[in-house]
Amino acid sequence: MVQFIRTMKFAAAIALAIIAVASVSTQSHAQTGTVYLKIVKAGFIIGGSGGHGTLTYHGMHYRLTVGGIGIGTIGIAEARLAGTAYNLHNPADIVGTYEAAGAGLAIVGGPKVARLRNAKGVVLELHGVQLGLEATLGLGGMTISMH
Repeated sequence: MVQFIRTMKFAAAIALAIIAVASVSTQSHAQTGTVYLKIVKAGFIIGGSGGHGTLTYHGMHYRLTVGGIGIGTIGIAEARLAGTAYNLHNPADIVGTYEAAGAGLAIVGGPKVARLRNAKGVVLELHGVQLGLEATLGLGGMTISMH
């Protein structure tokens, strides 16, 4: 009987060890990726934006398309932004609508800094330059799709 109890304890310990190892190996850890975006914005009161870019994630490059509508935009400008995408579990997590609220004014050229977040928790921290003339209240969102 004592031998049977020892065998059961040993079997239970092995089973717990297997479960612990399996749960550690299947946990999903968020990663970062590098993002480059080129966006053109134009409008008078209501504006639109469109552009393209790339996500580099684990050495692979993914093509991105950017679009959006903003309220309070006046003028035309092009922004070239680069930065980091945080909280990625896979490349498709970057897809979605990003929200940010703020005000800005760029004349001819000037620095741009943005921190945006989508519903999946992906955060984009972008910086770059803007060329052209644009005044905006920044109330619109930006949508990124992957193709």
